[in-house]
Amino acid sequence: MKALALSITLVLVLGYSGIGQTLEDYYVIAAQNNPGLKAKYKAFEAAMQKIPQVNSLADPKLSFGYFISPVETRNGPQLMRFSLTQMFPWFGTLRLQGDVATVLAEVKYQEFLDARNKLYSQVSAVYYPLLETNELIEIEKENLKILTTYKSIVTSKFENGSGSLADALRVDIMSTSAKTNLEVLNKTIQSANAWLNALLGRDNDSPIELEEKLIIPNTPTEVLIDSLQNNPLLESLELKIQASDLNQKLATKQGLPKLGAGVEYVILETGKDLVTANNGKNVFMPTVTMSIPVFRGKYRASKKEAELLSESYQAEKKDVSNQLYGSFYRFKIAMEIQLDLISSYDQQVQISEQTLELLYRSYANSGKDFEEVLRLQQQLLEYRKMKIKASVAYYAAEAELNYLTAKTY
Repeated sequence: MKALALSITLVLVLGYSGIGQTLEDYYVIAAQNNPGLKAKYKAFEAAMQKIPQVNSLADPKLSFGYFISPVETRNGPQLMRFSLTQMFPWFGTLRLQGDVATVLAEVKYQEFLDARNKLYSQVSAVYYPLLETNELIEIEKENLKILTTYKSIVTSKFENGSGSLADALRVDIMSTSAKTNLEVLNKTIQSANAWLNALLGRDNDSPIELEEKLIIPNTPTEVLIDSLQNNPLLESLELKIQASDLNQKLATKQGLPKLGAGVEYVILETGKDLVTANNGKNVFMPTVTMSIPVFRGKYRASKKEAELLSESYQAEKKDVSNQLYGSFYRFKIAMEIQLDLISSYDQQVQISEQTLELLYRSYANSGKDFEEVLRLQQQLLEYRKMKIKASVAYYAAEAELNYLTAKTY
């Protein structure tokens, strides 16, 4: 459990001031406020409280007896009896119980870390689409400005007799479509903001301030596959295996005799007809007790249960490991695919811009083929949008890899 206090302090008690704007800022806010993560941490704290419980001896047993009909002895009749007994488990039992509780507390801590990493991944899954939506809004606004310029030019040409009314109507159709897209994008932002605030543990209408702009990636992020060993799910299962192995040893210890030490104190009354030197002298007697575990079935079953659980956790760990490695390659390849798409879209944007400039000059001179200008303008718009979507898909895959490899921030 070394360094747990420092780790928890960095995760949950880290001070934060100002409005969160970068992705890392939102990670901090989510780690501080998310109720699900707080629940995981409280479960870890509760597990820590189990350690002193199992490390302690059972309470001593005090008994009292009163003789309604005093029992006569050579030293006088017995009036009452007190006894105090303390039972001790077999040597090493308490230490093993403490070790098991400590390992299980570490399991809870690893579950907390996994929940934190998953929360970071969920925040990323909302944050990057928000950046995407903002970029798409800017593109649509720019598109509307261009269409407004086109409308002015087309109207002027129509009034001069060198243009067509149909061209003006086509621009109106495109403008209406762009305005509708803007409305949809703005509503999408409202929905995403509410979901992000839910992850951050804040009111749904709390303002979301995005400081960053979407950066178009051009080189793959280096992620080592060996980093998968840092995943808390694997560490949690390894700890469960350790706990099961310790429970096997504990079951053996619990099947051994328990020893007890105590004292008895008997109060005697002075006998009337006795003339012995010890007449009426109270009795003080040390005692030793031992529990004999005759019924062995429960201990054998407890040991077998621990063995089977260990085998179960080993199989589960292998399954989780296989899934992690499979997911690692899936997301890594997804990142490479998105980089290829970004490169392709970048080239298509450049070519479309050059072609559009040529077509626009031709239209300005001849007043013909305006429909082709509009078509290419919308095609250019789509390429730019797809480039942004590919970038967000890249970051989404990267966020999944960060979760798989338990990246720290």
